[in-house]
Amino acid sequence: MFKMKNVLAISAVLLLTACSSDNDSPGFESTDPRVPETSMLRVVHASPDAPKVDILAGGAILNGLENVDYQVASGVFTVNATVYPVTVNAKTPSGDVEVLSASLTANADALTSVIAVGSVADNTLEILALATMPDMSVSGTTQLQVVHAAPLAPTVDIHVTAPDVTTLSSATVLATAAYKDATGLVSVASGDYRIRITPTGSDTVVFDSGTVALASEEMLLIAATQNVGPGDSPVSLVVAGKTGAVTILDVNTPADLRVIHAVADAPAVDVIANNALTLFDGAPFLGVTDYASVAADTYLVDVVADADNSVVVIDDASVTLEAGKTYTAIAHNTLADIGLDLVMDMPRRVATEAQVRIFHASPAAGSVDIYVTADGVITDATPAFSGVPYSAGMLAETGYVALTAGDYHVTVTPTGTKDIALETGMLTLSANMIYTALAVDAIAGGGPVQLILADDF
Repeated sequence: MFKMKNVLAISAVLLLTACSSDNDSPGFESTDPRVPETSMLRVVHASPDAPKVDILAGGAILNGLENVDYQVASGVFTVNATVYPVTVNAKTPSGDVEVLSASLTANADALTSVIAVGSVADNTLEILALATMPDMSVSGTTQLQVVHAAPLAPTVDIHVTAPDVTTLSSATVLATAAYKDATGLVSVASGDYRIRITPTGSDTVVFDSGTVALASEEMLLIAATQNVGPGDSPVSLVVAGKTGAVTILDVNTPADLRVIHAVADAPAVDVIANNALTLFDGAPFLGVTDYASVAADTYLVDVVADADNSVVVIDDASVTLEAGKTYTAIAHNTLADIGLDLVMDMPRRVATEAQVRIFHASPAAGSVDIYVTADGVITDATPAFSGVPYSAGMLAETGYVALTAGDYHVTVTPTGTKDIALETGMLTLSANMIYTALAVDAIAGGGPVQLILADDF
């Protein structure tokens, strides 16, 4: 069993200071002729409300690091050991915006993990740089560093044990870490371990990795990042190695599921799983249920009339739900030909944009054009989405569209015409919000088309 406690926090081998992005920034030429040739870098996106980003060094994309999303980490790559003007450009609806810049000194033979941490909304976004000096000369060992990168999580104890250890104590604490604290580089025997996190001084486990295999001769960064998906755990672990990264969820992480009733001529319904578990009771037409957390599994789902459960409108639909995923089940079409779509939702809100998603769930409407305008005038406007069909199979949708916060009008017309079938009036959309809408038939079926509004509407 691996036992170590109170490992020292950040090893400050790296020089990282703020700089401007003007032409006076240092370039790729070393200012010190004694600097040896190469250094190692890896990059981690750990800001839970930041958009995708590009990483640039000296004005050029660094090692293909474009559109890097949250909880994504690069592998370890080699660069010249020198001073780099590094910038982080956020991908926003109005174009790329530089959000961070720094002068980065990559020291010879060092491995530097460059981590974007903090919150855009709270104006705490920053670069956290951790430098280590790996030594892979001992076979059968793994070298790792642990960092607390979850801005909303409190100070925690990080316990690392053999998988079968059930009792935690001060002897199992690898480190006590507040936000942005990190261990030094720790060398352990390769093999199976279990990582558990508790509030400092407590034995209440708020994260349990289950069994984690640490491969021989790896250089790992284990970052506790903010959990933005289902479950009660405040964190999930990004484990970055030589060639890439994986995200490890708490072993008890459920799936989240909700139901939207979009069948105009159907009564209120109950949704029952495996003929035993009532997931939702009495969902009416136009209704959007709250999310329910359920164990990840494959379920046989029945949709039955709320007034009489012997009236089955959907029988034994097979639904597979994965841990850490968020889903919406949409009952649509007509009662005589009812369908059930399972779509995956993306619950992470992004501070620089409003995210809008529109489904076409109106059998009466046929193929439509969808306009998104500032004033509702579509006379000379081009549809944002053209020729969107109604599909009795998988519903057609726009996907999540990033918009700058502001006022918008959504207008729906039959494809190729300016004849308005639906117009919303002014919608005020805010950044850091998600908006979902479904175009559906009128009550009892047919026109005019109306909207079901969900999420932050």
